[in-house]
Amino acid sequence: MHCSIDYGHGIAAVDSGFVRPMLDAVHLVVEGGRAAIVDTGSNDSLPHVMAALAERGLGAADVDWVMLTHVHLDHAGGAGTMMAAFPNARLAVHPRGARHMIDPSRLAAATVEVYGAQAARRMYGDIVPVPAERVVQMPDGAAVSLNGRRFEFLDTPGHARHHACIVDERSGHIFAGDTFGLSYRELQRDGRQGIFPSTTPVQFDPPALHASIDRLLARSPGAIYVTHFGQVTDVQRHGADLHRLIDEHVRLALECRDAGPARAERLRDGVRAMLVEEARRQDWPVTGPELFALFELDIMLNADGLAAWLDAGR
Repeated sequence: MHCSIDYGHGIAAVDSGFVRPMLDAVHLVVEGGRAAIVDTGSNDSLPHVMAALAERGLGAADVDWVMLTHVHLDHAGGAGTMMAAFPNARLAVHPRGARHMIDPSRLAAATVEVYGAQAARRMYGDIVPVPAERVVQMPDGAAVSLNGRRFEFLDTPGHARHHACIVDERSGHIFAGDTFGLSYRELQRDGRQGIFPSTTPVQFDPPALHASIDRLLARSPGAIYVTHFGQVTDVQRHGADLHRLIDEHVRLALECRDAGPARAERLRDGVRAMLVEEARRQDWPVTGPELFALFELDIMLNADGLAAWLDAGR
């Protein structure tokens, strides 16, 4: 079932359908009959995006840009498939990510390493390469135009070295991928949203992530759009919560550094405990087994990311 949420300013979140409902957003921006896609989800996202375009009286030929925050496959796995479907589009991506879109073999292999071959195949299918001549590298401060609407790319490492956040000049809002954490709709109570950082393997870098979050906060955006999931408001409060929770992840990692064979499970237990405490602190409406089910994938990925950070010599 197709689902999209309109936020005004020509911006909508389209549920990609990846893994479960409201996990993974493809953001659609429309300006004067031209469209841009921010992050793509997996190959299976394309029908949902086509339906969202059709609802707005647009088709595949009206897409000028596919813009990626980073090349983790829940954000970019469908890029090649979308570029094949959108004849007039160019792909805008961080310089460190461009080569992985042109030749995704290493990206696919890294995904198998994280999830296992069977799960990676089930989740992502075949990763389609993007022709090099359609890829535009976006270093810090570079911008693209969608029918006169300017989007500036900011180099924002910390979650990944190939991560960019995208500032929409028209609204002042920012598309932040995973730099500004996870904000699942199930965490929301009476309009108050929740937030939790993503420390996914293998390039978690706490000082860089703190600096990237501060860079976003310094822009004072009225809203930030995260891939997991959609629009986040009350940005300054969420930024403070992310800083605190990143520090808690670092403390957990350092406590588990010398745990030997028990380290992996201790890290996962520690992330679970952090979630329980945050649910209590913020009065999230999901608790207990429901909370752990909601964050099942993230508990594994955050713990594995902390382990990779430790193994890198921290």
